[in-house]
Formats: sequence, C-alpha cells, structure tokens
Amino acid sequence: MAVVESRFPARLFRVGDEPDPRFSLANERTFLAWIRAALALIAAGVALEALGLALHPGFRTAASILLVVAGLLTPLQAWLGWYATEKALRRTRPLPPALLALPTAVLVVVAGLLVFLGILYR
Repeated sequence: MAVVESRFPARLFRVGDEPDPRFSLANERTFLAWIRAALALIAAGVALEALGLALHPGFRTAASILLVVAGLLTPLQAWLGWYATEKALRRTRPLPPALLALPTAVLVVVAGLLVFLGILYR
C-alpha cells in the first residue's frame, strides 16, 4: 500500500488494477506532447506581439491573445486527459475523448485567420 500512497494523485492509483506499463507510459508521452503544444502556443502568441510584425495592430494583438489563451487551456487538457485516460486504463474501459482539443483547435484557426486578415489590411 505504501507504493500507492506515494504516487500522485493517490486517489487515482487506488482505482482498478495496474495497467500494462506501456499504456501508462504512452499516456504520459501524450501528456507531455500537450505540454509542448502549450509552450509553443504561448511562445507564438508572445512572439507575434513582441516582434511587432508589419500586420494590422488590432488583428495582431487579437491573434496574440488567442494564441496565449489557447496555450493556457492546453495544460488543462493535458492534465484532465492524462487523468481520465489513466482511470480508464485502470478500469479497462474505453478511452475518453480529448475534451478541450476542439476548442483549442478553433482558437488556433481563428488566430490564424486574424493573422491572415492582419496581412491583408496592414
């Protein structure tokens, strides 16, 4: 029992049975991929504004804000997705969908459209 208590979150590791380690490690790699995406989105938002590209300033600022917001939502998806997937693996249930993937994708598409408009109306 000491092994379970030392793992975070302990409440999750009390559920079900230990899955094949390969599945848990794949789940962890997916978590880390979401974190890398979050860093890239935040960096893109900051760079877009900091570099002062020759874009319409309103469109550039709006796109920057959307990219940073998407970058702030992405770690939430990483954690919730990791947790739900690990829980499903431990209970041998179907894997859950990525809840915030669509809203994040929409934010990125809208940010891209704003950059496009910023180029057209500079």
